[in-house]
Amino acid sequence: MNEPTQPTGKTAKTGPVLPGVNRPFEHDGDRYLIECEDQGRAEAAIDLRVIRGGSQIWSKRISYADLLERDDLSEGELEHELAGRVEKLIQTVRVAVERGKLGG
Repeated sequence: MNEPTQPTGKTAKTGPVLPGVNRPFEHDGDRYLIECEDQGRAEAAIDLRVIRGGSQIWSKRISYADLLERDDLSEGELEHELAGRVEKLIQTVRVAVERGKLGG
């Protein structure tokens, strides 16, 4: 009888790669919060949300499955790559809010 195979390597872990990130900022007199939440390795996705005055005005799920599939990344390098990606996403979303592209 064949035993089911278990995931190995980076996908064997189930928890998030990164802790959640909350980045508050103000624009045109409104208070905003950009939330980033790692959904864990099984989902391999970051959920991004923009909140203005307590109401969510935008959200998007961004995959990072491509990073988990890379054999050339150690666990530390994976965290570093994903953290850089999250920071870039936060900056891009903030600029989009400030230019009126999100939740205008």
